[in-house]
Amino acid sequence: MKNIRLALTSSLVFFGTLSASTLNEKPTTNSLVVYNSNIGLVHEERQLSLDTKDTFIVYKDVASSIDTDSVNVKLPSGVTLYSQQYRYDKLTRAKLLEAFIGKKVMVGKDKVTLLSYGGISCIIKTANNLIKSVNAKDIVFDAIPKALITKPSLVWNIKSEKVHDNSSMDLDYLIKNISWKSNYVLNLKANSANMSGWISLKNDSGKAFKDTNLYLLAGGINRVQNDRVRPQPRGMKMMMAESTAVREQAHEGYHFYTVPFKVNLANKETTQIKFMSEKLHDISRKYSAILSNPLYLRGTSERAVNQFLSFKGLDKPLPEGVVRTYSKLQNTSILLGESAIKHTPKNTPMELKLGENFDLKVTQTVIKRDDDKKEFDVDVEYKIKNASDEDKKVTLLIPFNKHKYSSINTKQNYKFTRGNMVTFDIKVKANASQDFRVNFESKK
Repeated sequence: MKNIRLALTSSLVFFGTLSASTLNEKPTTNSLVVYNSNIGLVHEERQLSLDTKDTFIVYKDVASSIDTDSVNVKLPSGVTLYSQQYRYDKLTRAKLLEAFIGKKVMVGKDKVTLLSYGGISCIIKTANNLIKSVNAKDIVFDAIPKALITKPSLVWNIKSEKVHDNSSMDLDYLIKNISWKSNYVLNLKANSANMSGWISLKNDSGKAFKDTNLYLLAGGINRVQNDRVRPQPRGMKMMMAESTAVREQAHEGYHFYTVPFKVNLANKETTQIKFMSEKLHDISRKYSAILSNPLYLRGTSERAVNQFLSFKGLDKPLPEGVVRTYSKLQNTSILLGESAIKHTPKNTPMELKLGENFDLKVTQTVIKRDDDKKEFDVDVEYKIKNASDEDKKVTLLIPFNKHKYSSINTKQNYKFTRGNMVTFDIKVKANASQDFRVNFESKK
């Protein structure tokens, strides 16, 4: 078979004078690879019959968002491909009238020949050879002419050296406006949880896919031009599968997911497929607050304390998405928070931000400043209030210049994390407060 890669050409096809092949509109094999970057790769195989008199092939029902520069077609041996057009004739009265010039149409109960049209009037010839003018809206058509292609189609101008009877042809092309993302649900109970993952696929590509083998690729592939148009789905449906059903494998630095059953994807629809379910154990809570740089702090400032769930990594990679954490209280589900995760390799420890803790507050207050033209010199008091009935350990992160001209003086233990973050881990008793002072010095 010949493997031919084409760009869109501007030549015209006049179907009234050329011979067309016979192409089965239903694929014998089809698949769809969807990327999380608003593109998809369509693969189809169809049966094709060709005669040596055939001069073009009409390949119907491609996606209207097709990237015509990406078309990769394999035709039977002995078939020469000259050019390609993308055709999609949206039916209008004007197009129908133009296609029926010289052909029979109906006006009332009379069959007449359409000679011409212009605007709202048409010239016709009656059965007894009278030439008349009639209103265009009175013309009735008995069929859609073959000259009009009413589905998005590729038209190939070809020459076949021999007859082909039910030969196979392959087509690959890229489409836009189709994408997928991951959504996760974490049901928390004490220090354990159940975590399930869902693939959410949006199809606004201008094509419906029936009985399609669906694959998904996670990772950021490089593209010359990436039009990130967000689709606006009109409907949603869910496909439940066993947690082990969707298969994952690493491939060339990406992760490839195989949906083990054929799917139907309507245009302008969101489909959700369950792809994982895992038990989590030894979940811990963490509390932290990012405070102000003390060199520029003035007066008193209060900060909220964020709370996190922390657990060891799973033995499988997680595509980027949003994790929604729920718990139950008095038989009612409560949303604790949402957290976005990036593509996460397997066995990577995870930390999910839930939100701000109601009972924990941090106050930072400038006690004294002795700045001069060359140096900063400031004393700051930090106070953590714990109004809950449980002891808490709170991490304070303070941005500060880390170089040889800076110094930190305090009785409280600290360390540098995340580069220049002065980090304090403070234990605070239930319904109590804990405070300490720090002197910061640095050259301006």
